[in-house]
Amino acid sequence: MNTLKTLAAATLATGLLAASAQADTPGKDWMPIDQVLTKLAEAGYGTVRSIEADDGVWKAKAVRDGRSVKVQLDPQTGAIVEKTKKQSDD
Repeated sequence: MNTLKTLAAATLATGLLAASAQADTPGKDWMPIDQVLTKLAEAGYGTVRSIEADDGVWKAKAVRDGRSVKVQLDPQTGAIVEKTKKQSDD
């Protein structure tokens, strides 16, 4: 049974590593992450739980008005291009 648990843990760890490896590297013309965080704060987002460059945008998980939300920002301007409420906290 321990072998099965070890195999399951190794498979999960491999999947997590692969998922994090798929995130993009910010381009040279992208707004620096500290400026993106400032834009989020100015737009009323409190705690930013995570932020990454992915699929050509900055993607953040943050809190606004007491709710967890996912936000996508334009990489050059920091303008919010999409936001969605999360169904549950991670």
